[in-house]
Amino acid sequence: MEQKSRKDVPVELTWDLSLIYATEEEMYRDVEKMKELCEYIVRTYKGRLDSPQRINSCLDDYRELERLRHLTNSYCFLAVSVDYYNTYNQERKEKLSVVTSEIYSKLSFIETEITKQDDAVLQEAIDIAKENKLFLEDILRDKPHQLHPETERALAALSHTLHAPYQIYNMTKLADMKFDSFQVGEKEYPLSYSLFENNYEYEQETPVRRAAFAAFSEKIRQYENVTAAVYNTQVRKEKTMASLRGFDSVLDSLLFSQKVSKEMYHRQIDLITVHLAPHMRKYARLLKKIHKLDKMTFADLKIAVDPGYDPKVTIEESKNYVEKGLAVLGEDYAEMIRTAYRERWVDFAQNTGKSTGGFCSSPYGKNSFILLSWHERMADVFTLAHELGHAGHFKACNSAQSLFDVNVSSYFVEAPSTMNELLMVNYLLKTNPDPRFRRWVLSCMIGNTYYHNFVTHLMEAAYQREVYKIVDQGGSVNAETLHGIMKETLEKFWGDDVEINDDAALTWMRQPHYYMGLYSYTYSAGLTIATQVCRRIQQEGMSAVEDWKKVLAAGSTLDPLGLAKLAGIDISTDGPLMDTIAYIGEMIDEIAALTDELGF
Repeated sequence: MEQKSRKDVPVELTWDLSLIYATEEEMYRDVEKMKELCEYIVRTYKGRLDSPQRINSCLDDYRELERLRHLTNSYCFLAVSVDYYNTYNQERKEKLSVVTSEIYSKLSFIETEITKQDDAVLQEAIDIAKENKLFLEDILRDKPHQLHPETERALAALSHTLHAPYQIYNMTKLADMKFDSFQVGEKEYPLSYSLFENNYEYEQETPVRRAAFAAFSEKIRQYENVTAAVYNTQVRKEKTMASLRGFDSVLDSLLFSQKVSKEMYHRQIDLITVHLAPHMRKYARLLKKIHKLDKMTFADLKIAVDPGYDPKVTIEESKNYVEKGLAVLGEDYAEMIRTAYRERWVDFAQNTGKSTGGFCSSPYGKNSFILLSWHERMADVFTLAHELGHAGHFKACNSAQSLFDVNVSSYFVEAPSTMNELLMVNYLLKTNPDPRFRRWVLSCMIGNTYYHNFVTHLMEAAYQREVYKIVDQGGSVNAETLHGIMKETLEKFWGDDVEINDDAALTWMRQPHYYMGLYSYTYSAGLTIATQVCRRIQQEGMSAVEDWKKVLAAGSTLDPLGLAKLAGIDISTDGPLMDTIAYIGEMIDEIAALTDELGF
């Protein structure tokens, strides 16, 4: 279980970044093209963006520069994400960041000059636009929040510095933290961030699981003050930017870019906290009963209902599960999955210095790149299906839309990914009528898909909302404050059914989502939409699938309300969320009934 260095990982377990650039030299040639295109745009358009025709001509050139930025940035970022110990890749990424900051400082005049035009000129530019229409509509929408041109130019020049909190957080977590092994009885166990989150949290042996949690918590606690200081810098920056741009609060500022209302944001947190909690407490009590635990602790919440029925799954075997599980989405989708395996879109490797969790990056005009760490668990199959959901989404919208029209609101962006997890479960349930198998599949759904998105990320969102309340009132946060907020958030949700100790309070240190605006709550929002669409597919068949494909191809041409409506779901009311919570409760009730039926 000891992790290897990146250089010792078999190449077949890694992704192939040559699918973006065959050589590093090719990437640097595109960097030079960006610089040249930047200078051309400045020479040709600066001070002259006063007609609809020139505005669109400028944006055509700017769109090409953005395409090059997507490719060069992806190439450098992805190389770093799999090995934070590689200083060469770190330096290359930093060098590119400096170049892009300089470019965007020079090009900040584009939005400020367009913004200065009368609304009639902007509207005419929109009317004659093809691939720039949404970009221009957003400029019109952003107009009240634009700053003086020199201020915008300075902020663009400082973009690298303004993103520093996220970089520092990752360096602290993935490069500086070195975990010692821990001991249980006579046996010593290795420990790392990845081993803890991907192995020990699911460990069947209670003494090992709890000891791993204690050892992991002891190590991250050593970094609590620097992590709190970096996070405080992040939220204070967000408050400053919100105030500068004339927003009443940080929430208003961050929700503006997502194109959703405060009501939609608060609904996700408030309804789930109140109405899902009783169901999840029942699930916690069931785990305690099945595993004959002396008490239910935070460290025990991710154990499987039936660990003896959790088959090992090789990467090769996962192909069959994923392809058949997602077959309902059509042959084109199946071919994308086969290509992802064949052309090495996925980085399966376990190695030191690699980012934790999973993500999918989809540079415009290229294939997707998926990061995860394969531990031969069914949970890994669900993670892969999830990330392939992002890949399928951006394959569809990148093919159908302008580069300016694929920046999908984060409120919706987790719907296609979580949809794939639900489709996998539907497929598995049809393959075997055995009660034990059914219980295992349903518990995978609760313990992985819904726990991850409706509990883990929802608790993050509830905690984050409290932080922003403090910041909006002119305050700041430190480690002690953040511990207290997280502990209170968890205690409110789990009540007396789960022991929440000081180690559990450290959970706020573990997620990068806090450096991505209001992202955490969107997992439950996306899964709410996915649940309702999946149920439509079960009831209506291919007509619902065809609607879903239209949604995937729509990109950001519709806001979240519009995308959900196109999928046949009305998220302007409480209905879909309350129905999803009830659905979760029904599954937990069935797991409990099957446990009684099976007698173990």
